[in-house]
Amino acid sequence: MKFNNFLNLPSYRPRVPMKKFALSATVSSDNPTAIEPVLKKLIGTNGTIKFGSDGFQVDAKLEGTSAKDLNRQLLSEMRRVEKRTRLRAEWSSGDTVEKFFDYVPKGVRKTK
Repeated sequence: MKFNNFLNLPSYRPRVPMKKFALSATVSSDNPTAIEPVLKKLIGTNGTIKFGSDGFQVDAKLEGTSAKDLNRQLLSEMRRVEKRTRLRAEWSSGDTVEKFFDYVPKGVRKTK
């Protein structure tokens, strides 16, 4: 058991419940052929990936602790392959929609 040095109390990480999120995103990159296999690996059978004039359109259902963490994981994996990758994403869970541009949150709204 680990102890917190300051108070000498056992330290632990509380379990954070996993939530289901619906992703609707546009991914654009300077090298789409390098990004495509990464997207297919990350999304798998949980969604669809379509190539369009402005990049990839991704619709998927993913599970994670928060929209921010899922967004960060997705963009980080793609940027390991191609630095100039952009992600415009909307993550929906329950009656809440969170928007992101790359890593930056752009707002939260309630669905009607």
